[in-house]
Amino acid sequence: MQDDLQNSIIKRVNKRIIPFLMLLYLIAYIDRSNISVAALQMNADLALTAEMYGIAAGIFYIAYIIFEVPSNIILTRVGAKLWIARIMVTWGIIAAGMSLVQTPTQLYVMRFLLGVAEAGFTPGIIYYLSCWYPRSDRARAMSMFYIGAALASVIGLPISGSILNMHGFFDIAGWRWLFLLEGIPAIALGVVVWFYLDDSPAKARWLSESEREWLQQKLASESSALENNGSHQWHKALTDKKVWLLSAIWLLQAFGTIGITLFLPLIVKGVVSEQSNFIVSVLSAVPFLFACIFMFANGRHSDITRERRYHLGLPLIAAGILLMLAISSDNLLLAYILLVITVALNWAVTPIFWAATTESLTGVVAAAAIALINAVANIAGLIFPPLMGRIKDVTGSYDISLMIVAAALILGGLLGCYVLSTPKESRGTSVKAKGSRLS
Repeated sequence: MQDDLQNSIIKRVNKRIIPFLMLLYLIAYIDRSNISVAALQMNADLALTAEMYGIAAGIFYIAYIIFEVPSNIILTRVGAKLWIARIMVTWGIIAAGMSLVQTPTQLYVMRFLLGVAEAGFTPGIIYYLSCWYPRSDRARAMSMFYIGAALASVIGLPISGSILNMHGFFDIAGWRWLFLLEGIPAIALGVVVWFYLDDSPAKARWLSESEREWLQQKLASESSALENNGSHQWHKALTDKKVWLLSAIWLLQAFGTIGITLFLPLIVKGVVSEQSNFIVSVLSAVPFLFACIFMFANGRHSDITRERRYHLGLPLIAAGILLMLAISSDNLLLAYILLVITVALNWAVTPIFWAATTESLTGVVAAAAIALINAVANIAGLIFPPLMGRIKDVTGSYDISLMIVAAALILGGLLGCYVLSTPKESRGTSVKAKGSRLS
């Protein structure tokens, strides 16, 4: 009876929240990463070298790192719908404003401001989901949310490639149309957030009173098992060993999501240089279609089996090995197929990681820890894109950069298997209560 009630409530929550959050993340990810498609024209117009493009792509993450933790703490104070609405409206304005840049310096400034505006969005949504879903359903919820990011590439890359074909319309460059047109939806959706989202199950009038009470009691009982005297002190996250180990895993994984994603159209263009920008964008989107499938399947199987360790570690290790094989292959088709699977496996661990993380955290310290982990991971976005660009300028190839990505993924997978299986850590530290576990 309880299982039937839980399934009924989760289905209603899924229907109300997940599609909308997927849409928000789809728009957010498009605005963050559409610079990779714009670069096909923009780099020539602004006289950007590969290294300069890498700086423009990476400077976004400086602001993200600085403002992510404060942003998530504010979200817990003022409520999710107000803060997420604010984030979306401001980032939409700045994203559209990137269409006006005339110099590399202006591009750097706008990318930095975009990071300031968007900081806290992803960890804020992750924290928000943890306030709605019991642990038994969390990985599937996380997987559906992150499918929005993968769909942003599946849908957004071809759309962005099509918008580039508007080059010369009203004497405006195609990449300028790209930034302008793809920034507007965030502004509109930011307004919708205020009227559509509820801060917590207690305020969800679309649930019956009995459903609200059951969901609140379920979440409260799980949270109470993790509560301790420091659960309301956000700074406790800064001294927790498990949080820093998780940060290291997510940093290593980010070398793949950030390094490959931001350069994928340029990498593909270098291989099929005779193809149009639209074809390049479509080929660049295919890996993310498979990422959607892999994320959903991995998250669902992890929830069913209640196993996190190997669902996190093994896909990362396999992704690193396959990327090495892709780099060394002389067969372009085989290399492309291996690259597709690499991207899919790398993304497949995302819902597992955040499900495991939120299962061991509660209160405002959870919001701070989630933001800290995400901020540390964004160091990869700050450092690696300029490094990839520099290596490309010097060697004329992305092979060395991709070998670094492969090594990071393998190391991240091994560390994930260790962290999620250590009994001492699984029993809890300053953030977790005795008896809680991650694996």
